[in-house]
Amino acid sequence: MTAAAIEITWPRQLLQQLRFGDTQATKLICHNQATLHIASTPVFHEQTTHREKPIPDTKKERTSLSQDNWRGIPTRLNNIPHSREIRKYFYDDVLQATQRAINDGKTRVKVDINIPELNPEMDVYRIGTLMELVRTLALSFADDGKRVKVCVQGSMGEGALAGMPLQLAGTRKILEFMDWGDYGAKGTFINIGSIGAAEVEEEDDMFILVAPQNAVGNCIIDDLRAMTNAAEHRPVILINARLKDLPGSSGIMQTMGRDQRLKYAASFESCYFFRLLYYAGTQYPIMGAIRMTYPYQYELYKRVDESPGKEKYAILSTFPERPTTDEINDAFEGKPSKDPRKTSGIWGFLNGIL
Repeated sequence: MTAAAIEITWPRQLLQQLRFGDTQATKLICHNQATLHIASTPVFHEQTTHREKPIPDTKKERTSLSQDNWRGIPTRLNNIPHSREIRKYFYDDVLQATQRAINDGKTRVKVDINIPELNPEMDVYRIGTLMELVRTLALSFADDGKRVKVCVQGSMGEGALAGMPLQLAGTRKILEFMDWGDYGAKGTFINIGSIGAAEVEEEDDMFILVAPQNAVGNCIIDDLRAMTNAAEHRPVILINARLKDLPGSSGIMQTMGRDQRLKYAASFESCYFFRLLYYAGTQYPIMGAIRMTYPYQYELYKRVDESPGKEKYAILSTFPERPTTDEINDAFEGKPSKDPRKTSGIWGFLNGIL
Protein backbone atom coordinates (compact mmCIF):
# COMPACT_ATOMS: atom_id res chain seq x y z
CA MET A 1 0.00 0.00 0.00
CA THR A 2 1.39 3.39 -0.99
CA ALA A 3 1.14 6.17 1.52
CA ALA A 4 -0.59 9.32 0.30
CA ALA A 5 1.54 12.44 0.14
CA ILE A 6 0.70 14.96 2.88
CA GLU A 7 1.62 18.64 2.59
CA ILE A 8 1.55 21.13 5.45
CA THR A 9 1.63 24.91 4.93
CA TRP A 10 3.22 26.67 7.89
CA PRO A 11 1.98 30.16 8.95
CA ARG A 12 4.22 33.02 7.74
CA GLN A 13 4.65 34.36 11.28
CA LEU A 14 5.93 30.97 12.48
CA LEU A 15 8.43 30.79 9.63
CA GLN A 16 9.70 34.28 10.43
CA GLN A 17 10.21 33.25 14.07
CA LEU A 18 12.12 30.18 12.88
CA ARG A 19 14.33 32.38 10.69
CA PHE A 20 15.34 34.47 13.72
CA GLY A 21 16.20 31.39 15.77
CA ASP A 22 13.08 31.15 17.95
CA THR A 23 13.50 27.86 19.88
CA GLN A 24 9.76 27.40 20.50
CA ALA A 25 9.06 27.64 16.77
CA THR A 26 11.79 25.09 16.05
CA LYS A 27 10.36 22.62 18.59
CA LEU A 28 6.83 23.03 17.19
CA ILE A 29 7.90 22.29 13.61
CA CYS A 30 10.08 19.32 14.62
CA HIS A 31 7.23 17.82 16.65
CA ASN A 32 4.74 18.13 13.78
CA GLN A 33 7.20 16.71 11.25
CA ALA A 34 7.71 13.64 13.46
CA THR A 35 3.94 13.20 13.79
CA LEU A 36 3.53 13.58 10.03
CA HIS A 37 6.19 10.90 9.39
CA ILE A 38 4.40 8.39 11.63
CA ALA A 39 1.02 9.11 10.06
CA SER A 40 2.28 8.72 6.49
CA THR A 41 4.34 5.55 6.98
CA PRO A 42 3.00 2.82 4.62
CA VAL A 43 1.62 -0.30 6.27
CA PHE A 44 1.17 -3.69 4.62
CA HIS A 45 -1.98 -5.02 6.28
CA GLU A 46 -1.14 -8.68 5.70
CA GLN A 47 1.80 -8.53 8.14
CA THR A 48 0.70 -10.45 11.21
CA THR A 49 3.65 -10.59 13.57
CA HIS A 50 6.28 -8.23 14.92
CA ARG A 51 9.54 -8.61 13.02
CA GLU A 52 12.73 -8.58 15.03
CA LYS A 53 16.27 -8.79 13.72
CA PRO A 54 18.22 -11.43 15.64
CA ILE A 55 21.69 -12.57 14.68
CA PRO A 56 21.26 -16.33 14.10
CA ASP A 57 24.05 -18.88 14.37
CA THR A 58 22.41 -21.85 12.67
CA LYS A 59 19.69 -22.48 10.13
CA LYS A 60 17.45 -23.97 12.81
CA GLU A 61 17.48 -20.66 14.66
CA ARG A 62 16.82 -18.55 11.59
CA THR A 63 13.36 -17.58 10.42
CA SER A 64 12.26 -15.36 7.59
CA LEU A 65 10.30 -13.38 10.16
CA SER A 66 13.59 -11.57 10.76
CA GLN A 67 13.55 -10.05 7.27
CA ASP A 68 12.81 -6.38 7.64
CA ASN A 69 11.53 -5.99 4.08
CA TRP A 70 9.08 -8.90 4.17
CA ARG A 71 5.51 -7.67 4.43
CA GLY A 72 3.59 -10.87 5.06
CA ILE A 73 1.63 -13.23 2.80
CA PRO A 74 -0.73 -11.44 0.37
CA THR A 75 -4.43 -12.02 0.86
CA ARG A 76 -7.19 -12.96 -1.61
CA LEU A 77 -5.04 -15.53 -3.35
CA ASN A 78 -8.16 -17.28 -4.67
CA ASN A 79 -9.06 -14.20 -6.72
CA ILE A 80 -8.19 -15.11 -10.30
CA PRO A 81 -6.49 -13.69 -12.25
CA HIS A 82 -3.96 -12.56 -9.67
CA SER A 83 -3.24 -8.86 -9.54
CA ARG A 84 0.09 -7.51 -10.76
CA GLU A 85 0.98 -6.65 -7.17
CA ILE A 86 0.50 -10.25 -6.01
CA ARG A 87 2.48 -11.64 -8.93
CA LYS A 88 5.32 -9.19 -8.30
CA TYR A 89 5.32 -10.10 -4.61
CA PHE A 90 5.98 -13.76 -5.44
CA TYR A 91 8.47 -12.98 -8.23
CA ASP A 92 10.50 -10.86 -5.79
CA ASP A 93 10.14 -13.39 -2.97
CA VAL A 94 11.48 -16.20 -5.17
CA LEU A 95 14.25 -13.99 -6.58
CA GLN A 96 15.57 -12.93 -3.17
CA ALA A 97 15.64 -16.50 -1.84
CA THR A 98 17.35 -17.81 -4.99
CA GLN A 99 19.95 -15.05 -4.94
CA ARG A 100 20.80 -15.83 -1.32
CA ALA A 101 21.26 -19.51 -2.14
CA ILE A 102 23.48 -18.83 -5.17
CA ASN A 103 25.52 -16.25 -3.25
CA ASP A 104 26.07 -18.89 -0.55
CA GLY A 105 27.64 -21.17 -3.14
CA LYS A 106 24.70 -23.54 -3.72
CA THR A 107 24.84 -25.11 -7.17
CA ARG A 108 21.83 -27.46 -7.18
CA VAL A 109 18.69 -25.68 -6.00
CA LYS A 110 14.98 -25.87 -6.69
CA VAL A 111 11.97 -23.58 -6.43
CA ASP A 112 8.50 -24.93 -5.61
CA ILE A 113 5.71 -22.37 -5.80
CA ASN A 114 2.11 -23.51 -5.91
CA ILE A 115 -0.16 -20.48 -6.03
CA PRO A 116 -3.33 -21.04 -8.13
CA GLU A 117 -1.88 -19.52 -11.32
CA LEU A 118 1.15 -21.81 -11.03
CA ASN A 119 -0.71 -24.99 -10.12
CA PRO A 120 -1.09 -27.11 -13.29
CA GLU A 121 -3.77 -29.20 -11.58
CA MET A 122 -6.12 -26.19 -11.44
CA ASP A 123 -8.07 -24.88 -14.42
CA VAL A 124 -6.82 -21.35 -13.68
CA TYR A 125 -3.20 -22.33 -14.41
CA ARG A 126 -1.49 -19.52 -16.34
CA ILE A 127 1.64 -20.33 -18.30
CA GLY A 128 2.39 -16.61 -18.59
CA THR A 129 2.92 -16.36 -14.83
CA LEU A 130 5.55 -19.10 -14.97
CA MET A 131 7.29 -17.41 -17.90
CA GLU A 132 7.30 -14.05 -16.11
CA LEU A 133 8.83 -15.67 -13.02
CA VAL A 134 11.58 -17.26 -15.13
CA ARG A 135 12.23 -13.95 -16.89
CA THR A 136 12.53 -12.13 -13.55
CA LEU A 137 15.17 -14.60 -12.38
CA ALA A 138 17.09 -14.65 -15.65
CA LEU A 139 17.20 -10.87 -16.09
CA SER A 140 18.29 -10.32 -12.49
CA PHE A 141 21.25 -12.69 -12.79
CA ALA A 142 22.06 -11.26 -16.24
CA ASP A 143 22.17 -7.78 -14.69
CA ASP A 144 24.90 -9.13 -12.42
CA GLY A 145 26.96 -10.05 -15.49
CA LYS A 146 26.15 -13.77 -15.56
CA ARG A 147 25.37 -15.61 -18.78
CA VAL A 148 22.13 -17.49 -18.15
CA LYS A 149 20.71 -20.34 -20.19
CA VAL A 150 16.96 -20.91 -19.79
CA CYS A 151 16.14 -24.53 -20.65
CA VAL A 152 12.85 -26.26 -21.50
CA GLN A 153 12.71 -29.99 -22.14
CA GLY A 154 11.84 -31.02 -25.65
CA SER A 155 9.79 -33.91 -26.99
CA MET A 156 10.58 -37.24 -25.33
CA GLY A 157 10.21 -40.73 -26.71
CA GLU A 158 10.17 -41.98 -30.27
CA GLY A 159 7.57 -42.66 -32.92
CA ALA A 160 4.01 -43.02 -31.67
CA LEU A 161 5.19 -42.59 -28.07
CA ALA A 162 6.88 -39.24 -28.72
CA GLY A 163 5.46 -36.28 -26.87
CA MET A 164 5.91 -33.82 -24.05
CA PRO A 165 3.97 -32.86 -20.92
CA LEU A 166 0.93 -30.70 -21.69
CA GLN A 167 2.08 -28.10 -19.16
CA LEU A 168 5.17 -27.39 -21.28
CA ALA A 169 3.54 -27.35 -24.70
CA GLY A 170 4.48 -24.14 -26.49
CA THR A 171 6.71 -22.79 -23.72
CA ARG A 172 9.84 -22.78 -25.90
CA LYS A 173 8.17 -20.48 -28.42
CA ILE A 174 6.82 -18.24 -25.68
CA LEU A 175 10.32 -17.83 -24.27
CA GLU A 176 11.76 -17.10 -27.71
CA PHE A 177 9.27 -14.29 -28.39
CA MET A 178 9.06 -12.78 -24.91
CA ASP A 179 10.18 -9.24 -24.19
CA TRP A 180 13.65 -9.60 -22.66
CA GLY A 181 14.31 -5.91 -22.15
CA ASP A 182 15.60 -3.06 -24.25
CA TYR A 183 19.32 -3.66 -23.92
CA GLY A 184 19.53 -6.88 -25.93
CA ALA A 185 19.95 -9.37 -23.11
CA LYS A 186 18.55 -12.24 -25.17
CA GLY A 187 21.23 -13.69 -27.40
CA THR A 188 24.05 -12.28 -25.29
CA PHE A 189 23.54 -12.77 -21.56
CA ILE A 190 20.38 -14.88 -21.89
CA ASN A 191 19.95 -17.84 -24.24
CA ILE A 192 17.20 -20.41 -24.68
CA GLY A 193 17.96 -24.12 -24.83
CA SER A 194 16.77 -27.64 -24.07
CA ILE A 195 17.64 -30.05 -21.26
CA GLY A 196 20.64 -32.27 -21.90
CA ALA A 197 24.42 -32.40 -21.75
CA ALA A 198 24.72 -31.06 -25.31
CA GLU A 199 23.15 -27.76 -24.20
CA VAL A 200 25.96 -26.97 -21.75
CA GLU A 201 28.46 -24.58 -23.30
CA GLU A 202 31.66 -23.16 -21.90
CA GLU A 203 30.40 -19.57 -21.81
CA ASP A 204 27.28 -20.46 -19.76
CA ASP A 205 27.49 -19.34 -16.14
CA MET A 206 24.24 -20.84 -14.84
CA PHE A 207 21.12 -22.68 -15.94
CA ILE A 208 17.42 -22.18 -15.19
CA LEU A 209 15.30 -25.24 -16.00
CA VAL A 210 11.60 -24.60 -16.54
CA ALA A 211 9.34 -27.21 -14.90
CA PRO A 212 11.31 -30.35 -15.83
CA GLN A 213 9.09 -33.38 -15.38
CA ASN A 214 8.66 -37.02 -16.19
CA ALA A 215 6.01 -38.11 -18.65
CA VAL A 216 4.19 -41.42 -18.95
CA GLY A 217 6.67 -43.85 -20.43
CA ASN A 218 9.51 -41.32 -20.48
CA CYS A 219 11.87 -40.16 -17.74
CA ILE A 220 13.68 -36.82 -17.81
CA ILE A 221 16.10 -37.79 -15.02
CA ASP A 222 18.78 -39.23 -17.31
CA ASP A 223 18.96 -36.06 -19.45
CA LEU A 224 18.87 -33.94 -16.31
CA ARG A 225 21.70 -35.87 -14.66
CA ALA A 226 23.82 -35.66 -17.81
CA MET A 227 23.27 -31.91 -17.93
CA THR A 228 24.20 -31.30 -14.29
CA ASN A 229 27.30 -33.47 -14.69
CA ALA A 230 28.36 -31.39 -17.69
CA ALA A 231 27.61 -28.15 -15.80
CA GLU A 232 29.94 -29.27 -12.98
CA HIS A 233 30.25 -26.43 -10.43
CA ARG A 234 27.89 -24.03 -12.25
CA PRO A 235 24.48 -23.40 -10.63
CA VAL A 236 21.43 -25.26 -11.91
CA ILE A 237 18.03 -23.96 -10.76
CA LEU A 238 14.88 -26.06 -11.15
CA ILE A 239 11.57 -24.18 -11.29
CA ASN A 240 8.53 -26.26 -10.27
CA ALA A 241 10.15 -29.58 -11.15
CA ARG A 242 8.01 -32.74 -11.00
CA LEU A 243 10.45 -35.61 -10.82
CA LYS A 244 8.35 -38.35 -9.25
CA ASP A 245 8.26 -41.68 -11.02
CA LEU A 246 5.32 -42.21 -13.37
CA PRO A 247 3.97 -45.48 -14.82
CA GLY A 248 5.26 -46.66 -18.17
CA SER A 249 3.05 -46.82 -21.25
CA SER A 250 1.91 -50.27 -20.11
CA GLY A 251 0.75 -48.88 -16.76
CA ILE A 252 3.58 -50.54 -14.80
CA MET A 253 5.85 -48.44 -12.59
CA GLN A 254 9.46 -48.18 -13.73
CA THR A 255 11.18 -50.03 -10.88
CA MET A 256 14.65 -50.47 -12.38
CA GLY A 257 16.93 -47.75 -11.06
CA ARG A 258 14.11 -46.11 -9.13
CA ASP A 259 16.18 -45.62 -5.98
CA GLN A 260 18.92 -43.86 -7.92
CA ARG A 261 16.41 -41.59 -9.66
CA LEU A 262 14.76 -40.60 -6.40
CA LYS A 263 18.15 -40.02 -4.77
CA TYR A 264 19.20 -37.76 -7.62
CA ALA A 265 15.94 -35.79 -7.49
CA ALA A 266 16.44 -35.28 -3.75
CA SER A 267 19.96 -33.92 -4.28
CA PHE A 268 18.53 -30.51 -5.22
CA GLU A 269 18.21 -28.28 -2.17
CA SER A 270 15.01 -26.28 -1.80
CA CYS A 271 15.67 -22.53 -1.82
CA TYR A 272 12.02 -21.51 -2.02
CA PHE A 273 8.79 -23.29 -1.13
CA PHE A 274 5.24 -21.96 -1.07
CA ARG A 275 2.06 -24.03 -0.99
CA LEU A 276 -1.52 -23.19 -0.09
CA LEU A 277 -3.52 -25.57 2.12
CA TYR A 278 -7.16 -26.44 1.49
CA TYR A 279 -9.88 -28.66 2.92
CA ALA A 280 -9.59 -32.31 1.87
CA GLY A 281 -10.67 -32.82 -1.73
CA THR A 282 -11.31 -29.13 -2.43
CA GLN A 283 -9.49 -26.06 -3.64
CA TYR A 284 -11.60 -23.59 -1.68
CA PRO A 285 -11.47 -22.01 0.81
CA ILE A 286 -7.79 -21.53 1.57
CA MET A 287 -7.08 -22.76 5.09
CA GLY A 288 -3.43 -21.76 5.37
CA ALA A 289 -0.03 -21.84 3.71
CA ILE A 290 3.51 -23.21 4.06
CA ARG A 291 6.40 -20.91 3.15
CA MET A 292 10.18 -21.27 3.19
CA THR A 293 12.81 -18.93 1.80
CA TYR A 294 16.50 -19.82 1.91
CA PRO A 295 18.19 -19.96 4.39
CA TYR A 296 15.29 -19.66 6.81
CA GLN A 297 12.88 -22.16 8.34
CA TYR A 298 9.62 -23.54 7.02
CA GLU A 299 6.72 -21.45 8.33
CA LEU A 300 3.16 -22.73 8.74
CA TYR A 301 0.39 -20.13 8.50
CA LYS A 302 -3.33 -20.23 9.17
CA ARG A 303 -5.69 -18.00 7.22
CA VAL A 304 -7.88 -15.98 9.60
CA ASP A 305 -11.02 -14.01 8.71
CA GLU A 306 -10.81 -10.72 10.59
CA SER A 307 -14.03 -9.08 9.39
CA PRO A 308 -16.25 -9.21 6.30
CA GLY A 309 -13.96 -8.76 3.32
CA LYS A 310 -10.73 -8.84 5.34
CA GLU A 311 -8.33 -11.66 6.16
CA LYS A 312 -4.77 -12.27 7.30
CA TYR A 313 -2.27 -15.12 7.63
CA ALA A 314 -1.24 -15.84 11.22
CA ILE A 315 1.86 -17.93 11.82
CA LEU A 316 1.27 -21.16 13.77
CA SER A 317 4.69 -22.76 13.89
CA THR A 318 8.12 -23.00 12.28
CA PHE A 319 10.05 -26.13 11.30
CA PRO A 320 13.74 -26.68 10.48
CA GLU A 321 12.70 -29.16 7.79
CA ARG A 322 9.65 -29.49 5.56
CA PRO A 323 6.77 -30.36 7.93
CA THR A 324 5.06 -33.71 7.69
CA THR A 325 1.31 -34.14 7.42
CA ASP A 326 1.12 -35.07 11.11
CA GLU A 327 3.05 -31.97 12.10
CA ILE A 328 0.67 -29.79 10.09
CA ASN A 329 -2.35 -31.49 11.66
CA ASP A 330 -0.91 -31.05 15.15
CA ALA A 331 -0.19 -27.36 14.61
CA PHE A 332 -3.70 -26.62 13.33
CA GLU A 333 -5.32 -28.60 16.13
CA GLY A 334 -3.04 -27.21 18.83
CA LYS A 335 -1.55 -30.58 19.75
CA PRO A 336 2.08 -31.24 20.69
CA SER A 337 4.12 -31.82 17.55
CA LYS A 338 5.49 -35.13 18.88
CA ASP A 339 2.04 -36.65 19.40
CA PRO A 340 2.10 -39.88 17.31
CA ARG A 341 -1.16 -40.76 15.62
CA LYS A 342 -2.58 -41.71 12.27
CA THR A 343 -3.21 -39.05 9.69
CA SER A 344 -6.85 -38.03 9.76
CA GLY A 345 -9.11 -35.04 9.63
CA ILE A 346 -9.24 -32.30 7.04
CA TRP A 347 -5.50 -32.46 6.32
CA GLY A 348 -5.40 -36.15 5.48
CA PHE A 349 -5.30 -35.31 1.79
CA LEU A 350 -1.83 -33.83 2.20
CA ASN A 351 -0.34 -37.34 2.25
CA GLY A 352 -0.15 -37.29 -1.51
CA ILE A 353 1.34 -33.80 -1.61
CA LEU A 354 3.90 -33.66 1.18
